Amino acid sequence: MGLLSIIRKQKLKEKEIRVLMLGLDNSGKTTIVKSLLHKDIKAISPTMGFNIDTVNYGGFNINIWDIGGQTSLRTFWYNYFEKTDFLVWVIDASSLHRLSENFTEFEKVLQEDRIAGCELLILINKIDTYNGDQKKLKKHVVETLQLDKIRNHKWQLLCCSAYSGENLQDALNWIVRSYENKYYIL
Repeated sequence: MGLLSIIRKQKLKEKEIRVLMLGLDNSGKTTIVKSLLHKDIKAISPTMGFNIDTVNYGGFNINIWDIGGQTSLRTFWYNYFEKTDFLVWVIDASSLHRLSENFTEFEKVLQEDRIAGCELLILINKIDTYNGDQKKLKKHVVETLQLDKIRNHKWQLLCCSAYSGENLQDALNWIVRSYENKYYIL
């Protein structure tokens, strides 16, 4: 039995997916997690450090590491990369003027060897506050973050709303399906 077969069998037994959720401050990372857990999202304060929550979905325990996005905390992001299956990058649709800052930080994270091979889900959050064309917005984000140039990560881009819950189930579905495909879990 090869090493790859052993890894696949172990992953099948664990039924756990580790998700690292990053993005700039105030992008709505914590609100997304709380919304997925059906918790109150009316009074959320900035994450000073990190939160770990588990969402049970599709027969899996999805462990979400929600890391604060303030400038002073970004240097600590690299402490959380070990054993990450998925990186979820959250962008605030109401702060598109920060897209270049998003690109700078996103690019730094993608250069880290410890997340090589993990899959990427980019969520454009707060879409309920955006009045423009979502297709144009997605195209703009793809161009700014240079997503088409990414070759060593499978990625997906979704617009969502942590407040209304729009597309959050689609995000979980994509994570579970991608995980199953990666480890051939039928």
